[in-house]
Amino acid sequence: GWMVSREILAEPEKNLTGWHRGLAFFSKVVCSFLAIVLISLQVFFLIGTIIVYWGSTLFGISFGNLRFYRENSFLLALSHLVVPLLIAFFVFAFRRKKQILARFGNMKLLEALSSSVNPFAQRLKAVILICVAFYMILAWTRPQLGTKMESVKREGVDIMVALDVSYSMMAEDIAPNRLEKAKHEVESLIDRLQGDRIGLIAFAGVPFVQCPLTLDYGAAKIFLDIISPDLIPEPGTAMGAAIDKAVETFDQNERQHKVLILITDGEDHEADPLESAKKAAETGVVIYTVGLGNPAGVPIPQYGPNGGLQGFKKDRSGKEVVTKLDEVTLEKIALQTDGKHYTATAGEVELDKIYDEISQMEKKELGSKKFSQYEDRFQYVLVFALFLLIAEVFIPERKTKRIW
Repeated sequence: GWMVSREILAEPEKNLTGWHRGLAFFSKVVCSFLAIVLISLQVFFLIGTIIVYWGSTLFGISFGNLRFYRENSFLLALSHLVVPLLIAFFVFAFRRKKQILARFGNMKLLEALSSSVNPFAQRLKAVILICVAFYMILAWTRPQLGTKMESVKREGVDIMVALDVSYSMMAEDIAPNRLEKAKHEVESLIDRLQGDRIGLIAFAGVPFVQCPLTLDYGAAKIFLDIISPDLIPEPGTAMGAAIDKAVETFDQNERQHKVLILITDGEDHEADPLESAKKAAETGVVIYTVGLGNPAGVPIPQYGPNGGLQGFKKDRSGKEVVTKLDEVTLEKIALQTDGKHYTATAGEVELDKIYDEISQMEKKELGSKKFSQYEDRFQYVLVFALFLLIAEVFIPERKTKRIW
């Protein structure tokens, strides 16, 4: 509008009627006012941005709820490098240009011949480009300001994982050994969960609740990582006691939404696990069993304090103790509760099948909480950068005749 009105006002007055000229003058005034407002906003925004940015990154000054996205923190260091380099480049370019022009003759004569060139406009365009580069990097860092409250509802089922940590789980018929394979399977299961609560029970001769039911999957992984045969000093494999402990952990007032995943080699030397599975079924618990090991049997390795293999476990008569996968017992436990039995595989397809079964169960609301979350404000920075780019295009490098 400003350019059109300027062209109209530049026409000889005899070709214009009064209302044409008045409209053109009004348009130019309005456009000039808007330009002043936009330039003022741009200047204030730039000054404020520089103060906040350098104050927070260099001097650690707190500006309320303003922060930059932590994962893009390396970009802050990039801006400290790029902006000074751009300034140095333009300073060098302008000086080099002056030196090249000096080779052609007297500078005063060259300045007179190129009087239409506007050096101030050229420098202004360079400053604008530096500001645009600064804004683009700043937007890339995802500045965040303020908070908003969100209500989060999770629906799922309660899943307890009972993991056998007896010394028979150190058998190496599955690389690297049964226990490490079981822990990897549980970790993979946790990664698949979407809103379900997860809990961990470690058991050998007695069961122990390693992690109560939680929606914090990161915490569950931490508890899983520290599980080892030394966690429970009492030897044995009490599957029945582990099932009873899981039943106690679940909400006793509910008759559904409860799943127990029993991961073991199936050897129970303590009690009757089938009776425990029957009681679990009466409370609404569905048990899925995952068997690890070789049905033919393998010896149990023994390691010294330095981690070196010292031999294999032997009984009182001096014979090597052999541990076998008891799939029959595990299948019976699962059938007691309308669950299913799976054998651990390298591809861990049994986890996909178990999770598919769990996903088809009826869900319940497990938690509803509110939390504050920072809102991204990079859009505003990009708008100012776009405005500067457009302004840079329309700034002429030649001097123009003043109309009024």
